[in-house]
Amino acid sequence: MAYSLKQAAGATGRAKPTILRAIQTGKISAKKNEIGEWEIEPAELHRVYAPVAQGVTLTGKPNVEEAVELLLFRQELTAKEEQLTALREERERERRQLTDRVTELREQLARSEEERREKDRQLTALLTDQSARQAQETFTVPTPGRRFLGILPLRWRRQR
Repeated sequence: MAYSLKQAAGATGRAKPTILRAIQTGKISAKKNEIGEWEIEPAELHRVYAPVAQGVTLTGKPNVEEAVELLLFRQELTAKEEQLTALREERERERRQLTDRVTELREQLARSEEERREKDRQLTALLTDQSARQAQETFTVPTPGRRFLGILPLRWRRQR
């Protein structure tokens, strides 16, 4: 429901001429009804001027229908606030779970990386040990008591 000029002045704590001047200069849009009185939408009025009090009624007179509607809006607002609180709690719970999971995965990655490094060290040590053994075996000189037919002179082979 729209405000009249007097109601708009009362709702904002301004004088009627101030509201009328705002309408005439285009600060507030309003229209005249069949009787010639100004009708100002509350959203348009409060876009420019803040309301004085929260209990301002639209018609100036207590109306049972408006009171019931206001009560229903308050109940709906309360229900929406409860839903919002529940959603925020759920979001915080999920955020904590995801943070814990990320921490677990980072720890697992660190352990896996450490295991890989340890295996690399072991393989390096093993390869180093094998190459040292091969170097020792390559440069060993046969003992004098052994006979290798491949390196003995031909005359020694024939005598046997």
